[in-house]
Amino acid sequence: MMELRIGVIGTGGIGRDHIRRLTDVITGAKVTAVTDINKEIADKAAKQYHALSFPTGEDLIESPEVDAVLIASWDPTHAGYVLSCIQAGKYVLCEKPLATTARDCLKIMDAEMSYGKRLVQVGFMRRYDKDYRAMKEVIQSGRIGEPLLVHACHRNRTHITSHSNDMTVTNSGIHEIDILRWLLEEEYASAQVLTGKQNKNAAEGLQDPQILLLKTKNGVQIGIEVNMTSGYGYDIQCEIVGETGTVRLPDPSALLIRSEGKHTHQIFTEWSQRFVDAYDNELQQWVNDVKKATLSGPSAWDGYAACITADALIRSRNSGTSVPVTLQRRPEFYD
Repeated sequence: MMELRIGVIGTGGIGRDHIRRLTDVITGAKVTAVTDINKEIADKAAKQYHALSFPTGEDLIESPEVDAVLIASWDPTHAGYVLSCIQAGKYVLCEKPLATTARDCLKIMDAEMSYGKRLVQVGFMRRYDKDYRAMKEVIQSGRIGEPLLVHACHRNRTHITSHSNDMTVTNSGIHEIDILRWLLEEEYASAQVLTGKQNKNAAEGLQDPQILLLKTKNGVQIGIEVNMTSGYGYDIQCEIVGETGTVRLPDPSALLIRSEGKHTHQIFTEWSQRFVDAYDNELQQWVNDVKKATLSGPSAWDGYAACITADALIRSRNSGTSVPVTLQRRPEFYD
C-alpha cells in the first residue's frame, strides 16, 4: 500500500485540523473522503482537499475509496461508527472518548475480539508528547524509586457554552485519566471528586474547579485539578513524587522576552497549540502501523478503562463519597 486512503468522519474544528495534518504534515496518507452532520461544512472540506463527500458515516466506511477511518464527530456517535468500521474490517482511529458508556466500550471490544485482530485505536495523543515520554523513561529507569504521589492539573482559559459538569471529567480530565495510567502502568482502585469555592466566571451551574482524586491498585495517590475557567491560558502540569526523587513535566519551550521593564514568556491559550507535535506524532505512527497491519497505540481496552474511571468519578461527585473503580478482567487479546 503506497498511500493510505483515509476517510474522516466529522469536519468540525478537530476534524478539519486532522485533515490538514494528514494532507500537509503526515507522509504516506491521503484524505479521500469526508462526512459531517452539517453537509455544508463537509462539502467545503471535500472541495478544499479534493475528497469525496458522503451523506453518512456509514456510507463513508463502506466506500471502496477508504482504507482506514478517522472519527472526529460528536462523542455519542463514536461507538456506532467504530462498530461499523470493525464490521467492515477497516482500521479506525477514534478521538476520545471511545464511547460514552462502558456498555458500548464492551461491545466494541467483543466485536474486535470476534474479528480476530486489533483494528481500533483511541486518540489519547498525550502518549505521543515527547515530554510525557521522557517522564516515563525516568520512571521506568528507577531513578526516582517507586512512584508514591502524583500532582497534576488541567487548566483551560475558558470553556465552551455547552460545557457541563460531566464534561469536565469525560472531555477534559479524561486525558489525565489515561496518561497517568500509561505513565504508572497501573489500574485505578478508587475515585473521588471534591469541589470547593467556585469560580464566579464559570457558567451558571458549572462546578469549577473540580479536584479528581484517584488511587491505584498499588496505592499511588493522585490529585488532579481540572479548572475550566483559569482565565489565563491552557496549562498542563504533572509531577510524579517517587521514593528518592521527583520528575516534573516541563513547561513548553517559549521565547523569553525582556521589554518595557518586564521579563515574559508565552503561555498557550488553546490545546491545539500545546499538543500540536503530539498530534503529528500520533497520526504518523498510526498511518505507519496501519500500513504494517499492526497497531501499537491506545487500544479499545484503554478506552474502556478510561470510561469506567470517568463514570466512577461522576458517581463520586454526585454522591459525595469515594467509589471503587471496577474493571472487568483484562482479556489476553489486549496484553
